[in-house]
Amino acid sequence: MGSIEELYETYRKPLISYAYRMLGSVMDAEDIVQDAFISYGRLEEPDAIRNERSFLYKIVTNRCLDLLRSSAKKRELYVGPWLPEPLIGSLDAAESDPSEIYLRRESISTAYLLLLQQLSAVERAVFLLREIFHYSFDEIAGMVGKSTANCRQIFHRAKKSIQADPEQTLPAHIAEEKLKDFVSSLLQGNTSRLLELVSEGAAMISDGGGKVTAARVPVIGFERVIKLLLNLLKMHEGKFAYSFVSVNGIPGFRLAMDNGDQYVYSFSFKDDKIQSIYAVGNPEKIRHLPAFEQRDDELGTP
Repeated sequence: MGSIEELYETYRKPLISYAYRMLGSVMDAEDIVQDAFISYGRLEEPDAIRNERSFLYKIVTNRCLDLLRSSAKKRELYVGPWLPEPLIGSLDAAESDPSEIYLRRESISTAYLLLLQQLSAVERAVFLLREIFHYSFDEIAGMVGKSTANCRQIFHRAKKSIQADPEQTLPAHIAEEKLKDFVSSLLQGNTSRLLELVSEGAAMISDGGGKVTAARVPVIGFERVIKLLLNLLKMHEGKFAYSFVSVNGIPGFRLAMDNGDQYVYSFSFKDDKIQSIYAVGNPEKIRHLPAFEQRDDELGTP
């Protein structure tokens, strides 16, 4: 058995990665993992734990399920659309297996996290523990308090309902090129080029939480989305700065207004065009981010 310090060093990041996917909140994920290690350190007989990794994941799973149940009403009363807290950079360490790189990167994208939100809390836990963290169904059963057979059924049902299409995920360098072209075309007001970059059925979803200016319903359709963005640019001309960054594993950008408000934009693609634009401006959801740094000439990944 390793010391609590060794366990913390080994499992802290993957546990936060798991909790973030469960909750869509960076700060809650960090708090829950910290609490899990405190609870582990208070065990009277830690030597009796035969599998520290599984035990820690079980604690974090239970904490996440408890938080999701207790915050369900708060989510119902949330002002406007709800989006997960954005990540600048990646939670996960680099992987050598290309398929693992795709799986890890795709599973923290904004679009994928929103798909996960369609699952119940238990379904989400079972799915993530199996699909992303490679636990056996026997181990998962012990973590979520279900039978092995039930966990197997839950997993297959969840996977079928949120299956993502790998063909719709662009390589990072291509997504980066399209994003920079999109931003440049917006700044120039080049609607003909924007039509080549953005899907006719595009949607823009903004999360201001009632605290900053943001559309309280999704904006649907190319014309409405572009009109909104061009009007915003005109309204705030000369009063903002932007920086390209990696947002939830995919190229995106940060926007800083001269009044102190900030927005983090992420994207999803379909048929090589921008399909969804996600904008998070709720200050409670971006307070964990590093200080804004204007670097509009390249994608920055801290």
